[in-house]
Amino acid sequence: HYSRRSYADGRERQLIVGPGHRLVLISHDDTALFVWRVMTWTMDGQHGVCCSVFRNEGPALSSTLVREADAIADKHWPHIARHYTYVAPGRIRSTNPGACFRIAGWTRCGWTKGGHGRDQLVILERATR
Repeated sequence: HYSRRSYADGRERQLIVGPGHRLVLISHDDTALFVWRVMTWTMDGQHGVCCSVFRNEGPALSSTLVREADAIADKHWPHIARHYTYVAPGRIRSTNPGACFRIAGWTRCGWTKGGHGRDQLVILERATR
């Protein structure tokens, strides 16, 4: 996945998502992966439940999978009112990056400040209340 990061010193990663409260969802046929992570502090000021990884290689509509993952996260963390994610338009093969999230009811709320062009990320969010 394009969001994968490597350690500068060459160590192997032990986790697919960083520390803290997280929820990994895998479709029954192993063709889709959705990873949530609770973020209480980030350098860019984002907070809430973050979709750290989403990948769909199966026949299900991605927007349907996003809605289902939203519902699960709402039940898992009912006290957290915001879901968000980052999309890297320059790193995915889509003419409409983030469309599945927008179809599922998410809205664009900004861009990350760091990076230029290929490295700049779109921030999408869904307020749950």
